[in-house]
Amino acid sequence: MALIVQKYGGTSVADPDRMRNVAKHIAALRAQGTDVVAVVSAMGKATDNLVELARQVSSNPQGREMDMLLTTGERISMSLLCMALHDVGCDAMSFTGSQVGIITDTSHTKAKILEIKGDRVREALAAGKVAVVAGFQGVSTEREITTLGRGGSDTTAVALAAALKADACEIYTDVTGVFSADPRLVPQARKLKELSFDEMLEMAGAGSKVLALRSVEFARNHNVPIHVRSSFTWEEGTWVRGIDEERKRKMEEPIISGVVHDVGEAKMTLLGVPDRPGVSALLFESLAAANVNVDMIVQNTSIDGTTDISFTLPIGDIKTAEPILKKVGDEVGATGINKDENIVKLSLVGAGMKSSPGIAAKMFRVLADNGVNIEMISTSTIRISVVVERTQLEKAVRALHTAFDLDSGEDYSAPLPDRK
Repeated sequence: MALIVQKYGGTSVADPDRMRNVAKHIAALRAQGTDVVAVVSAMGKATDNLVELARQVSSNPQGREMDMLLTTGERISMSLLCMALHDVGCDAMSFTGSQVGIITDTSHTKAKILEIKGDRVREALAAGKVAVVAGFQGVSTEREITTLGRGGSDTTAVALAAALKADACEIYTDVTGVFSADPRLVPQARKLKELSFDEMLEMAGAGSKVLALRSVEFARNHNVPIHVRSSFTWEEGTWVRGIDEERKRKMEEPIISGVVHDVGEAKMTLLGVPDRPGVSALLFESLAAANVNVDMIVQNTSIDGTTDISFTLPIGDIKTAEPILKKVGDEVGATGINKDENIVKLSLVGAGMKSSPGIAAKMFRVLADNGVNIEMISTSTIRISVVVERTQLEKAVRALHTAFDLDSGEDYSAPLPDRK
């Protein structure tokens, strides 16, 4: 019997009607003889509302208590979905992350999964039940409730699919798949039929919000096929999976899969740093110890024995990083620090790029012709990323999308429920 793990995001279970629609869909699949594990997020904006509530009572909520608070959102969803399943004649049983045996490290609000036991889920499936699991959460090695950070329900679903050896993991959301660009900025963006794990990893890392980066890492490491679909239309979406021989041949062509942007990053610079060994190590070791995620790094050419070190990081990490830069700067004799939140990271992603010279040159020319200045550059074998001023975002994304022949003939900019 086939086993499918399905994840339903907040918009998919946002209200009682949506919850009942999901229950009917699961029941129909179960009636076809497929075992189903459903992972659910909190309803609608429930998590955001809980975060705001915490901020109203505390200026600096403790990580442990935030985890205890935020996990209640998914527990509400799992219970209600089980009730809806029972009403359509489908036997179901709900589980929290700790009941499933999702074991994490001890890092509150950003915990990483170490192991999934899954015995109770297997028992429920063997008894003919649908297992409904609260996403985004687990229990630490010190027996504390933890949350997995942004996109944690995606990670829960894929990790469960790997542990249970599921045939596929379906991620249901409010978009019909992964697109070549954000349809809100580029109405002519194309829905992609298929992506490799590496392409999706680069897109997620570059700012695509459709799938959480850690969920794609799990999928690649355990070869779990992911199907990104819409719970509003139930139509075929985008498959993310390993590469077969036919796709390997196609990837020799200079194909660009998408233009991705990330407005959630800022740039910080340590100014006038003495140009000597160990300074960069001290800076980035200190940031790593504080769990600050650094992305792009640029060190300027030394002038008169000093240099500037710039890097990008999530905007939310600025408050943590700022005192670290000041401390390191004082220790090494830097002249100051600078921060810039008015930036955006733009990336071209495509597996065919690694064997196709000239992609970077064309990207830079397109941006130059549109008056867009490049502040930072980084590359991988299948990605080129640049940092530009945020006010240039829309113009830059549309120009690149058109220049690399990604435009489609269909307008995807309309809100999904209104699209015919």
